[in-house]
Amino acid sequence: MEIKTLIVDDEPLAQNVIEQYAKKLPQLKIVGKCNDAICAHQALQSNHIDLIFLDINMPKLSGISFLKNLKNPPLVIFTTAYSEYALEGFELNALDYLKKPFSFERFCKACFKAEELLRLKQADQKTETTKEEKQDFFFVKANKKTWKVKFSEICYVEGLGDYVQLHLADQKIVANLSMKKMMEILPENEFYRIHKSFIISLQKLELVEGNTIKINNKRLPIGNSYRQQFMEYVNGHM
Repeated sequence: MEIKTLIVDDEPLAQNVIEQYAKKLPQLKIVGKCNDAICAHQALQSNHIDLIFLDINMPKLSGISFLKNLKNPPLVIFTTAYSEYALEGFELNALDYLKKPFSFERFCKACFKAEELLRLKQADQKTETTKEEKQDFFFVKANKKTWKVKFSEICYVEGLGDYVQLHLADQKIVANLSMKKMMEILPENEFYRIHKSFIISLQKLELVEGNTIKINNKRLPIGNSYRQQFMEYVNGHM
Protein backbone atom coordinates (compact mmCIF):
# COMPACT_ATOMS: atom_id res chain seq x y z
CA MET A 1 0.00 0.00 0.00
CA GLU A 2 1.33 3.42 -0.96
CA ILE A 3 0.55 6.35 1.34
CA LYS A 4 1.09 9.69 -0.41
CA THR A 5 2.48 11.99 2.23
CA LEU A 6 2.99 15.74 2.61
CA ILE A 7 5.34 17.31 5.19
CA VAL A 8 4.38 20.80 6.38
CA ASP A 9 6.84 22.43 8.78
CA ASP A 10 8.68 25.76 8.76
CA GLU A 11 11.80 24.21 10.35
CA PRO A 12 14.15 22.50 7.84
CA LEU A 13 15.58 20.28 10.60
CA ALA A 14 12.11 19.02 11.53
CA GLN A 15 11.32 18.38 7.85
CA ASN A 16 14.52 16.36 7.49
CA VAL A 17 13.80 14.25 10.57
CA ILE A 18 10.35 13.29 9.26
CA GLU A 19 11.72 12.65 5.78
CA GLN A 20 14.50 10.39 7.09
CA TYR A 21 12.04 8.47 9.26
CA ALA A 22 9.62 8.15 6.31
CA LYS A 23 12.34 6.70 4.08
CA LYS A 24 12.57 3.76 6.45
CA LEU A 25 8.91 2.90 5.85
CA PRO A 26 8.43 1.80 2.21
CA GLN A 27 4.68 2.44 2.28
CA LEU A 28 5.23 6.18 2.75
CA LYS A 29 5.82 8.20 -0.41
CA ILE A 30 6.79 11.83 0.21
CA VAL A 31 4.92 13.87 -2.40
CA GLY A 32 6.19 17.23 -1.17
CA LYS A 33 7.60 19.38 1.63
CA CYS A 34 6.17 22.79 2.53
CA ASN A 35 7.38 25.58 4.79
CA ASP A 36 3.94 27.06 5.45
CA ALA A 37 0.21 26.47 5.09
CA ILE A 38 -0.06 28.50 1.87
CA CYS A 39 2.35 26.16 0.12
CA ALA A 40 0.51 23.17 1.63
CA HIS A 41 -2.81 24.41 0.23
CA GLN A 42 -1.29 24.60 -3.26
CA ALA A 43 0.14 21.09 -2.89
CA LEU A 44 -3.29 19.73 -1.96
CA GLN A 45 -4.77 21.37 -5.06
CA SER A 46 -2.21 19.71 -7.33
CA ASN A 47 -1.81 16.26 -5.78
CA HIS A 48 -3.74 13.48 -4.13
CA ILE A 49 -2.55 13.39 -0.52
CA ASP A 50 -3.39 10.61 1.94
CA LEU A 51 -1.48 11.89 4.96
CA ILE A 52 -0.07 15.20 6.22
CA PHE A 53 2.56 15.65 8.91
CA LEU A 54 1.49 19.11 10.03
CA ASP A 55 3.36 21.51 12.31
CA ILE A 56 1.14 23.77 14.41
CA ASN A 57 3.22 26.86 15.18
CA MET A 58 4.01 28.28 11.71
CA PRO A 59 4.17 31.79 10.20
CA LYS A 60 1.25 33.29 8.24
CA LEU A 61 -1.25 30.60 9.25
CA SER A 62 -1.06 28.04 12.05
CA GLY A 63 -1.50 24.35 11.36
CA ILE A 64 -4.72 24.31 13.39
CA SER A 65 -6.21 27.25 11.43
CA PHE A 66 -5.15 25.60 8.19
CA LEU A 67 -6.86 22.32 9.09
CA LYS A 68 -10.03 24.13 10.19
CA ASN A 69 -10.33 25.63 6.69
CA LEU A 70 -10.01 22.33 4.80
CA LYS A 71 -13.34 20.91 3.62
CA ASN A 72 -12.19 17.34 3.00
CA PRO A 73 -8.83 17.00 4.73
CA PRO A 74 -6.63 13.93 4.39
CA LEU A 75 -5.39 12.17 7.52
CA VAL A 76 -3.39 14.56 9.69
CA ILE A 77 -0.65 13.85 12.22
CA PHE A 78 0.27 17.01 14.12
CA THR A 79 3.95 17.55 14.92
CA THR A 80 4.82 20.29 17.42
CA ALA A 81 7.00 21.20 20.36
CA TYR A 82 4.02 22.57 22.30
CA SER A 83 1.87 20.05 24.19
CA GLU A 84 -0.81 22.63 25.04
CA TYR A 85 -2.22 22.29 21.50
CA ALA A 86 -2.93 18.56 21.84
CA LEU A 87 -6.55 18.82 22.94
CA GLU A 88 -7.51 21.25 20.18
CA GLY A 89 -5.70 19.06 17.66
CA PHE A 90 -7.69 15.96 18.60
CA GLU A 91 -10.94 17.97 18.55
CA LEU A 92 -10.19 18.53 14.85
CA ASN A 93 -10.07 14.75 14.36
CA ALA A 94 -6.31 14.66 13.97
CA LEU A 95 -5.11 11.07 13.71
CA ASP A 96 -2.22 11.55 16.15
CA TYR A 97 -0.11 14.16 17.90
CA LEU A 98 3.68 13.85 17.91
CA LYS A 99 5.50 16.07 20.39
CA LYS A 100 8.97 17.10 19.21
CA PRO A 101 11.46 15.58 19.52
CA PHE A 102 9.80 12.23 18.87
CA SER A 103 11.45 8.85 18.37
CA PHE A 104 11.29 6.65 15.29
CA GLU A 105 9.30 4.13 17.33
CA ARG A 106 6.65 6.76 18.14
CA PHE A 107 6.65 7.89 14.48
CA CYS A 108 6.02 4.31 13.35
CA LYS A 109 3.10 3.91 15.75
CA ALA A 110 1.37 6.95 14.21
CA CYS A 111 2.09 5.78 10.65
CA PHE A 112 0.77 2.26 11.28
CA LYS A 113 -2.42 3.81 12.62
CA ALA A 114 -2.74 5.83 9.39
CA GLU A 115 -2.11 2.74 7.27
CA GLU A 116 -4.79 0.78 9.10
CA LEU A 117 -7.39 3.52 8.62
CA LEU A 118 -6.56 3.89 4.94
CA ARG A 119 -6.90 0.13 4.39
CA LEU A 120 -10.32 0.19 6.02
CA LYS A 121 -11.32 3.13 3.83
CA GLN A 122 -10.10 1.29 0.71
CA ALA A 123 -12.08 -1.80 1.68
CA ASP A 124 -15.23 0.29 2.14
CA GLN A 125 -14.75 1.91 -1.27
CA LYS A 126 -14.34 -1.49 -2.95
CA THR A 127 -17.51 -2.69 -1.29
CA GLU A 128 -19.42 0.31 -2.59
CA THR A 129 -18.03 -0.26 -6.09
CA THR A 130 -19.32 -3.83 -6.15
CA LYS A 131 -22.76 -2.63 -5.06
CA GLU A 132 -23.11 -0.09 -7.83
CA GLU A 133 -22.79 -0.57 -11.55
CA LYS A 134 -19.77 1.18 -12.93
CA GLN A 135 -20.80 4.53 -14.39
CA ASP A 136 -19.04 5.54 -17.60
CA PHE A 137 -20.46 9.06 -17.87
CA PHE A 138 -21.33 12.19 -15.92
CA PHE A 139 -23.66 15.16 -16.35
CA VAL A 140 -22.46 18.74 -16.69
CA LYS A 141 -24.30 22.04 -17.09
CA ALA A 142 -23.14 24.40 -19.83
CA ASN A 143 -24.88 27.10 -21.90
CA LYS A 144 -28.15 26.60 -19.99
CA LYS A 145 -28.15 22.93 -21.01
CA THR A 146 -27.31 19.71 -19.21
CA TRP A 147 -24.91 17.52 -21.17
CA LYS A 148 -24.32 13.82 -20.71
CA VAL A 149 -20.60 13.30 -21.28
CA LYS A 150 -19.06 9.85 -21.61
CA PHE A 151 -15.53 9.50 -20.24
CA SER A 152 -14.56 7.73 -23.45
CA GLU A 153 -15.47 10.85 -25.46
CA ILE A 154 -13.05 13.15 -23.63
CA CYS A 155 -9.66 13.76 -25.24
CA TYR A 156 -8.44 16.26 -22.65
CA VAL A 157 -9.62 18.88 -20.18
CA GLU A 158 -8.27 22.43 -20.23
CA GLY A 159 -8.40 24.70 -17.17
CA LEU A 160 -9.70 28.23 -17.77
CA GLY A 161 -9.66 29.93 -14.38
CA ASP A 162 -12.94 29.09 -12.65
CA TYR A 163 -14.04 27.07 -15.70
CA VAL A 164 -12.87 24.04 -17.64
CA GLN A 165 -13.15 23.28 -21.33
CA LEU A 166 -13.89 19.65 -22.17
CA HIS A 167 -12.26 18.80 -25.48
CA LEU A 168 -14.25 15.98 -27.03
CA ALA A 169 -13.54 14.35 -30.37
CA ASP A 170 -16.03 16.54 -32.24
CA GLN A 171 -16.93 19.43 -29.93
CA LYS A 172 -15.93 21.53 -26.90
CA ILE A 173 -17.95 22.16 -23.75
CA VAL A 174 -17.15 24.95 -21.30
CA ALA A 175 -18.40 24.25 -17.77
CA ASN A 176 -18.19 26.01 -14.42
CA LEU A 177 -15.99 23.38 -12.76
CA SER A 178 -12.49 23.49 -11.25
CA MET A 179 -9.60 21.26 -12.30
CA LYS A 180 -9.63 19.73 -8.83
CA LYS A 181 -13.30 18.82 -9.22
CA MET A 182 -12.59 17.28 -12.62
CA MET A 183 -9.89 15.09 -11.07
CA GLU A 184 -12.51 13.85 -8.60
CA ILE A 185 -15.04 13.13 -11.36
CA LEU A 186 -12.74 11.44 -13.89
CA PRO A 187 -11.68 7.79 -13.41
CA GLU A 188 -8.19 7.85 -11.88
CA ASN A 189 -6.90 4.98 -14.03
CA GLU A 190 -8.09 6.57 -17.30
CA PHE A 191 -6.96 10.20 -16.95
CA TYR A 192 -3.74 11.93 -15.91
CA ARG A 193 -2.93 15.52 -15.00
CA ILE A 194 0.19 16.61 -16.91
CA HIS A 195 0.01 20.36 -16.28
CA LYS A 196 -1.82 22.74 -13.96
CA SER A 197 -4.06 23.51 -16.95
CA PHE A 198 -4.37 20.09 -18.63
CA ILE A 199 -5.79 16.66 -17.79
CA ILE A 200 -5.46 14.11 -20.57
CA SER A 201 -7.20 10.86 -21.47
CA LEU A 202 -4.61 8.08 -21.36
CA GLN A 203 -6.61 6.18 -23.98
CA LYS A 204 -6.41 9.11 -26.41
CA LEU A 205 -2.72 9.87 -25.78
CA GLU A 206 -0.82 9.46 -29.08
CA LEU A 207 2.82 10.15 -28.17
CA VAL A 208 5.21 11.80 -25.71
CA GLU A 209 7.99 13.90 -27.17
CA GLY A 210 10.29 16.06 -25.06
CA ASN A 211 8.20 18.27 -22.82
CA THR A 212 5.01 17.81 -24.84
CA ILE A 213 2.40 15.18 -25.60
CA LYS A 214 0.23 14.75 -28.68
CA ILE A 215 -3.46 14.05 -28.34
CA ASN A 216 -6.20 14.40 -30.94
CA ASN A 217 -3.60 16.03 -33.26
CA LYS A 218 -2.96 18.70 -30.62
CA ARG A 219 0.35 19.37 -28.81
CA LEU A 220 0.07 20.00 -25.07
CA PRO A 221 2.88 20.95 -22.66
CA ILE A 222 3.97 18.81 -19.71
CA GLY A 223 4.34 21.03 -16.63
CA ASN A 224 7.71 21.00 -14.88
CA SER A 225 6.17 19.98 -11.54
CA TYR A 226 4.25 17.11 -13.21
CA ARG A 227 6.92 15.79 -15.57
CA GLN A 228 8.83 13.42 -13.27
CA GLN A 229 5.73 11.66 -11.96
CA PHE A 230 4.18 11.46 -15.42
CA MET A 231 7.33 10.00 -16.99
CA GLU A 232 7.55 7.46 -14.16
CA TYR A 233 4.01 6.42 -15.05
CA VAL A 234 4.86 6.19 -18.77
CA ASN A 235 8.07 4.22 -18.16
CA GLY A 236 6.21 1.90 -15.80
CA HIS A 237 3.77 0.94 -18.58
CA MET A 238 6.33 0.18 -21.27
